[in-house]
Amino acid sequence: MGTFQVILNIAIMLVLLGVLVWMQKKHISFTKRVFTGLGLGLVFGVILQLVYNADSEVLAKSTDWFNLVGRGYVGLLQMIVIPLIMVSIISAIAKLKGKQNLGKISGLIIAVLLITTAIAASVSIITSIGFDLKAIEIEAGEAEQARGVALEERAGSVANKSIPQQVLDFIPTNPFADMTGARSTSTLAVVIFSAFIGVAVLGLDKKKPEQADTFRKLVDAVYAVVMRIVTLVLRLTPYGILALITNTVATTNPQEILKLIKFVGASYVALIVMFIIHLILLALFGYNPVQYVRKVLPTLIFAFTSRSSAATIPLNVETQTKRLGVSDGIANLSASFGATIGQNGCAGIYPAMLAVMIAPTVGIDPLSWDFILTLILVVTISSFGVAGVGGGATFASLIVLSTMNLPVALAGLLISVEPLIDMGRTALNVNDSITAGVITGKILGENDQDVFKQNVDLDSAVQA
Repeated sequence: MGTFQVILNIAIMLVLLGVLVWMQKKHISFTKRVFTGLGLGLVFGVILQLVYNADSEVLAKSTDWFNLVGRGYVGLLQMIVIPLIMVSIISAIAKLKGKQNLGKISGLIIAVLLITTAIAASVSIITSIGFDLKAIEIEAGEAEQARGVALEERAGSVANKSIPQQVLDFIPTNPFADMTGARSTSTLAVVIFSAFIGVAVLGLDKKKPEQADTFRKLVDAVYAVVMRIVTLVLRLTPYGILALITNTVATTNPQEILKLIKFVGASYVALIVMFIIHLILLALFGYNPVQYVRKVLPTLIFAFTSRSSAATIPLNVETQTKRLGVSDGIANLSASFGATIGQNGCAGIYPAMLAVMIAPTVGIDPLSWDFILTLILVVTISSFGVAGVGGGATFASLIVLSTMNLPVALAGLLISVEPLIDMGRTALNVNDSITAGVITGKILGENDQDVFKQNVDLDSAVQA
């Protein structure tokens, strides 16, 4: 009976995927297919949730097959992240030829990311106090206790590194190892390495212009090939979202969510408030918030379902360049930096909320200005080098809690709702990187306003 149910579930998933294939053949817009995949996944996930227990064997085997589409798609995106970052940044910098200042572009992007992270931490502190969140009120089961022990062990290695030592980790001492994602700071290290190559090409213009032009042609050829791969992979987005959201909804235990509903609610209130602040910032720079949301929504939906800022980089770049009018160089730098620096959700809101919850357990008043200002500063500085994949928030919280001398084990109390909250955090992270790109381009006069005003679907980026 169990085998038949698994086969039936797989057959239903294939039918739903077939619906998306039919929509593509009928040339229905990319955005509509993304929303259809999301809607079908939600409905199918709820049905599976009602029919099976969240931990049933049938559901586990079914979702294992669904992962061929969902996690397989994320894997393909992760496959092209490093090549895309490298060739895009090298190409963008190599084409500057003195017209633009790389330091100014990078500085503005990082400044926006860090300023918004400080704001996110402030929003999180206010929300936590407003909801009266306290770690002592949360019951710890076996899973939570085991998670707490694991976090304490991991925190030991984190606490042994000072902030200067953590900054040194950004240096690509072995760029080839970083290309494999060997470290949590690998993405940022590849960005730095690629920037050095681009700057070196600019230096060749004066001494060996012929070699510089030859290298540019080579990079342009590689860039064309990589972008073609990006196009092929992005076509699969609606299918990936369908499988990912089905798995997430089907395997989420509603009883565990109800136990921590106040924390989940507070988290999403903070995330939504910060998203609105992003829109306000964009409005101040002359962008229509409603039009902006329509253009970035497919990308944010993917970030929400995949829970990976790094995997969203290709779609992030395409959205900035094709729909928002951001230049290639700024779009690639903001998407790459935003995957590892100043993540508003994972490195801003989450660690600050945990710190406010945990502080009373060691006799610290979370309402004291000393604590609040120190926390905002620590969160902002610690937001460098947060891994742009699921689990980055845990790493960020370990750094913040260890620096603030707070017990990290209590962070394990939230393990049951971690995936649910991580979805919203990742979407906010990605939106922050897009916001940084748009604002930087606007300040430097690099954005194409005509592209932003056009009602162009992302089909233009994923068509053959």
